[in-house]
Amino acid sequence: MTNAAFLGLGAIGRPMARRLAEAHPGLVVWNRTRATADAFAQEASVRVASTPADAARGAQVVVTCFATSRDVEAVVDMEHGLAEGLDEGAVVVDCTSGDPATSRRIAERLGARGVAFLDAPVSGGVAGAVSGTLTVMCGGDAATVERVRPLLQAFAGKIVHCGEVGAGDALKAINNALLAVHLLSTAEGLAALVRAGVRAEVALDVINASSGRSNASMNLFPQRVLTREFPRTFRLALLDKDVGIAAGVAREQRVPAPLMQLAADLMTAARAELGEEADHVEAVKMVERWARTEIR
Repeated sequence: MTNAAFLGLGAIGRPMARRLAEAHPGLVVWNRTRATADAFAQEASVRVASTPADAARGAQVVVTCFATSRDVEAVVDMEHGLAEGLDEGAVVVDCTSGDPATSRRIAERLGARGVAFLDAPVSGGVAGAVSGTLTVMCGGDAATVERVRPLLQAFAGKIVHCGEVGAGDALKAINNALLAVHLLSTAEGLAALVRAGVRAEVALDVINASSGRSNASMNLFPQRVLTREFPRTFRLALLDKDVGIAAGVAREQRVPAPLMQLAADLMTAARAELGEEADHVEAVKMVERWARTEIR
């Protein structure tokens, strides 16, 4: 049995930790808001740690899941932080959708203490975390990935070694940039078609049987836009962050990426207009406002 700890009980971290607790009894958890951790302990058989250092002591694997890499870095370096409690030979698996540069910096810092680090962002949303079918994109040493694979399988349906530290973050960011492009371009196309007299339902029926289809057109628009439900499953603010990271990866690699940069700019505009709690699909509302048309 692997001694494990989980830090960060947010919307996706909480169901991930629950599945990990079921598969690995004795899980230790920590959250910046203590009340959240205490409430989780009422639902799952876990021990709540008082500090990140307390959570890390004796753990062979520590999983972190926060909003940004800066959050992770702060938890590592804070007083009584993660770095203080980690034993030599431990592994930190960071499931944050982070940025490659910060992950490399954290990995270097922990490596000097004899601690391995994997950036391991996940895809599949809250539903995937609940069902244990997340895709985990790992950046780091291949042998370390294999070492933690049995633990990751508690919440993962697919585990992929993407390359060196930072590779997982880069791949997740590019994936989400494509999501943003698909959302925005589908919204623009459907708004134009609706104004031209084509019902959105008819347009999607054709598009989804043709070469222009995407997850956005096949699932997000029929289930959320046409119904006007817009369930809050993934915050627009987080997608804005991810697309910005993707554009930064392209710049770092000297790859011209005008579409990704435009998507990043538009997501930032949508976030400013719709607020921090808006769901990512609600970015469509900005396109609708510009087009003076509701997509129905």
